[in-house]
Amino acid sequence: MASDGTTIASGEWHPPGSSRSVPASLVERAGHLVVDGESGGELAGGNLHSIEISSRVGRIPRRVTFPDGSLFETADNDAVDRFLTGKGRASEGAIHRLERFHPRLIAFVAAAILLGALIYRSALPLLVEVAIAVTPPAVPQIMSASALETMDRTLLDKSKLDEAKRNRIVEGFRRVASQSARGEAGYTLHFRGGGALGPNAFALPDGTLILTDELVELAGEDTEMILGVLAHEIGDVAHKHSLRQIYRAAGITALLMLVAGDIGSGAEDMLVQGGGLLALSYSRSAEAEADRHSVELMMKAGFDPAAIARFFELLETKLDDKGGTSIFSTHPSTPERRKAILDWIGHERK
Repeated sequence: MASDGTTIASGEWHPPGSSRSVPASLVERAGHLVVDGESGGELAGGNLHSIEISSRVGRIPRRVTFPDGSLFETADNDAVDRFLTGKGRASEGAIHRLERFHPRLIAFVAAAILLGALIYRSALPLLVEVAIAVTPPAVPQIMSASALETMDRTLLDKSKLDEAKRNRIVEGFRRVASQSARGEAGYTLHFRGGGALGPNAFALPDGTLILTDELVELAGEDTEMILGVLAHEIGDVAHKHSLRQIYRAAGITALLMLVAGDIGSGAEDMLVQGGGLLALSYSRSAEAEADRHSVELMMKAGFDPAAIARFFELLETKLDDKGGTSIFSTHPSTPERRKAILDWIGHERK
C-alpha cells in the first residue's frame, strides 16, 4: 500500500517530541497526506484540514506538522507550493481565519493593539537600553554566530571575489580597524555573495562585518570607497547600533505575538526573518553617528575621509537611490547623508 499515491516531496520525518530524523517522502494518498519511510510503511498521516503546513520564507525548509505531533521537513519549497496551489489551500486558510473571527473580539483586539503601541513607544526603548547595559560580552558573540549562520543558510551565498582584490580590501580594513577603540583584533571581516541582499555591508554585535561581492563590484577599483563603508560599519559596532536593533526587533516580535496570540509556525518564521532584516536598519541619528565615525577613522588611517560620500554619490548615479524609495523609511536620504559628511569633513579640517 505504501507505494500507492502521488509523491509530493522528499525530506525528513521527525517523531513526536524527538530530534531524531528519518529519510522519508510526503505522499498524497486517498485524499490524505501521509509520510512514507524509505524502508516502506506509513510513519504519519492525516487529512489536509488537520495538517499544518508552514508558509514559504526564503530558503527555509517547509514544515508539515501532523495531528500526532510528528513533523516532516523538506527543502523542496516549489513542490509544496505546487501541491497547495492545486488544492487551493492558501485561499481556504484565509477564509477559515475570517470565519473564526467573531465581532465580539473587536474590542479585545483594539485594546491589545493600543497596549502594544503604548509599550512600543514608551517602554520598549527604555527596556532596550537596560538590556544593552546588562548584556555580558558572551551574548553578542552568541547572537552574531547565530545570525551569521541563519543568513548563510537563507540569504547569503559563498563569495566568488578575486583573491587579489580581497587581499587589498583586507589590508586596508586592518589599517582602519587598528584606529578604532577596540583595535584590529576587535573586528573580523567576512566576504559573501549578496544573494537576496545584493550590494551590501553590515555589522553584527560582536564586531563581525559582512561585505558582499556585489558591493565590491559596484565600487570598481575604488578600494577606499569600500573602506569608508566598512569604517561606517565599525561605527555601528562601536556605538552598539546592531545590538540595539536586535533587542528592538526581539521586542517588536514579542509585541506582535502578544497582540496576535498563537500565530502558527509559518508566521513565526516570517517574524524571525523580518526581525533579522530589521536588525540591519538604523535610525537617522544612528546612521549619522556611524557616518561621522567613518570620517574620523579614515582620517586617522590616512585614507580619504570623503570616500563614503563618494559611495553615496555612486548609489545615486548607478542605482538611482535618491532615498525616497528605501524600504526602511528611517534611513536618511542619500543626498542628505552625503552633504552632512562633506560638512563634517570641512569642520574637522578647520
